[in-house]
Amino acid sequence: MPFPIQRPRRLRSSESMRRLVRETRLDPANFVLPLFIAPGEGIRHPISSMPPQCQLSIDVAVEECREIHALGIGGIILFGLPESKDEIASGAYDDQGIVQRAIRAIKREVPELLVMTDVCNCEYTSHGHCGYIVDGDVDNDTTLDWLAKSAVSHARAGADVVAPSDMMDGRVAAIRSALDAGGFMKTPILSYAAKFASVFYGPFREAADSTPQFGDRRSYQMDAANAREAMKEIALDLEEGADMIMVKPAMPYLDVIRQARDRFTDIPISAYQVSGEYSMIMAAAANGWIDHDRAMMESLTSIKRAGADFIMTYFAKPAARMLA
Repeated sequence: MPFPIQRPRRLRSSESMRRLVRETRLDPANFVLPLFIAPGEGIRHPISSMPPQCQLSIDVAVEECREIHALGIGGIILFGLPESKDEIASGAYDDQGIVQRAIRAIKREVPELLVMTDVCNCEYTSHGHCGYIVDGDVDNDTTLDWLAKSAVSHARAGADVVAPSDMMDGRVAAIRSALDAGGFMKTPILSYAAKFASVFYGPFREAADSTPQFGDRRSYQMDAANAREAMKEIALDLEEGADMIMVKPAMPYLDVIRQARDRFTDIPISAYQVSGEYSMIMAAAANGWIDHDRAMMESLTSIKRAGADFIMTYFAKPAARMLA
């Protein structure tokens, strides 16, 4: 209809009207907060590039989880900082490892909170890469054994979801087979199916103490230019038994999230708003260049609007408070 019959501004006239017709809605239940677990007791060590995020000892993380659960946040995902590292990532699949002990403590004190675990080796290897090194590169098939053992160890400790982030070929099938053989048929796999080799992971390297000691991860993480390949990776992981998939990072790859949503209509899709995305907003807000709360909520809304069912985000707590 010609102007002035159609006036879209009529539905933007007040906050109550805008809220009534809003297409995309955020809910704390759709947030997952990453936590970095460190050795010791009473530890709350600030991550300088990700204020006010901290590395937490297990006892402090348990207290944090009580607050997270009270805020209605959907869950957490655990990353471990072991006391020592070696070339075979033994801390990753040790039943007495840092993450395994954290899972047991959290599930004992906050049993209703959904606990996911990052299944990877980079925090546990002395060289910072995601697997066994042969001739300067990660050997795919040897690494699968480490990943499968880690996933089973996490499930045995009580993890609700295991999330492989390594980008090895065949890792989902290896993990699914090992979980089923170990009696953990009900443990779902959230696959980092489309994980891109991204500059936006920079602050995470400090948080997880996982900077590669040589080279980079571009021989196994995806090229930022490839969206069709991302759809192939997702399809392969689903064929191998993934229950949910992830696109990482989030905002620079909103188009990939949308393509995945349109193609894989019946699969839960997550997106990881990674450390660099978070730190850029925090730094700009600290300098007075943007409004923190509006930037936080707009960024999360954009990820949800693109098609993500749930979002891994360091903004989970402040966003949940705003939505309360």
